[in-house]
Amino acid sequence: MTEQTKTKIPAPLYAAAGAGDLAYQQLRKLPAVLTELSDKAAASLKVYNDQAGTKAAELRDKANTTDFVALRENATTAANAFAQVAQERAVALYTELVARGERVVGTGVVEAADVVNADIEATEEPKAVEATPAVVAEAKAVEAAPKAPRKRAKPAAPKSAE
Repeated sequence: MTEQTKTKIPAPLYAAAGAGDLAYQQLRKLPAVLTELSDKAAASLKVYNDQAGTKAAELRDKANTTDFVALRENATTAANAFAQVAQERAVALYTELVARGERVVGTGVVEAADVVNADIEATEEPKAVEATPAVVAEAKAVEAAPKAPRKRAKPAAPKSAE
């Protein structure tokens, strides 16, 4: 089928990332495409509506005179050819999506690493903290202070059944 790339991330995940990126790019074009298609549809609808009656009559006449066995054989041959072409296109599209996903994921990993490295380089070493004599004296006083004994709580008396 297709040759798998030697990466730690499976090719189907790259294909999914590539498909997501492709879908995002296509969705960004959607408003312009929608307007264009709407205009074309309105113009061609009238033409096709006018031709529909004529085509229907021609097809009705042709159906009455056609040999259905030959028609079925031709349809089978055409369906097989279509299936072969569809399979080849699917393999090509899958391979393209895997490559696109590898670029998308690879770019994201490299960009993330660059950001982390830049943050590390920009971070300064922490400065040493020096204690003032007043803070040192207060800490020693707290350590030396006598501690009050802790009182133990008496256990609760059992409730009697009445």
